[in-house]
Amino acid sequence: MTDQAIAAKAAPPPNLYVARVESVRHYTDRLFSFTCERPAGLRFRSGEFVMIGLMSGERPLLRAYSIASPAWDDRLAFYSIKAPDGPLTSRLQNIQSGDEILIGRKPTGTLVLDALTPGKRLFLLSTGTGIAPFASLIREPETYARYDQVILTHTCRFAPELDYGREIVAEAAADPLVGEEAAAKLRHITSLTRQSHELEGRITALIGDGALFSALGGPVFDPASDRIMICGSAPMLHDLKAIALELGFTEGSNHEPGSFVVERAFAS
Repeated sequence: MTDQAIAAKAAPPPNLYVARVESVRHYTDRLFSFTCERPAGLRFRSGEFVMIGLMSGERPLLRAYSIASPAWDDRLAFYSIKAPDGPLTSRLQNIQSGDEILIGRKPTGTLVLDALTPGKRLFLLSTGTGIAPFASLIREPETYARYDQVILTHTCRFAPELDYGREIVAEAAADPLVGEEAAAKLRHITSLTRQSHELEGRITALIGDGALFSALGGPVFDPASDRIMICGSAPMLHDLKAIALELGFTEGSNHEPGSFVVERAFAS
């Protein structure tokens, strides 16, 4: 049993579940994903995040993570960076199958379908591990019931960092529940900022110069029919929110739906 498994057994608080890790996959020296069993009492909406972590001495060490599996799945999936000096991720990156992690009992978040008003095109704009909540949403049947087209964008630095996104899109296409609709409605657009690629540059630049819409072969953003979800780095969230507001989109929330949403848990 690893140190993580031993630490997780140290009497977690009653507001946390203990879940066993089922699988771990390392994509690069900076990125990994893992799945774990889903606690029987855990309920969430596709796109929400939850606190997860490990015990550190007598106290839990927790961080907000988007749930990368859909609400109907019987397991939980997560996608994470590896931060050598990160209090949690420096340890979490070493988990193995059979270890135990802590999971909060109250999922929440703004990247949910109910936070948006009805529309025709849904844009899921992500950078890095910000693609995680969209891994959940592209396997959610309600996503395709509400929208005629779903566009997932993923911007990273280097090509291997796009592998997770390609994997989840392939899983959606092969999913018996949503595969047919995903094949018909889901578009996956990737770009890189530090390596040659079909599309190069930050997503803000690709929106500004129209390259994103040229790649899609469709019109530019229209607040009347387009809906936008944004998840990524703090600067990206800030810049895309400003662009959306300037174009006439209105920010939505769980209490008052709008035409775009930002995951505030990861914004600074």
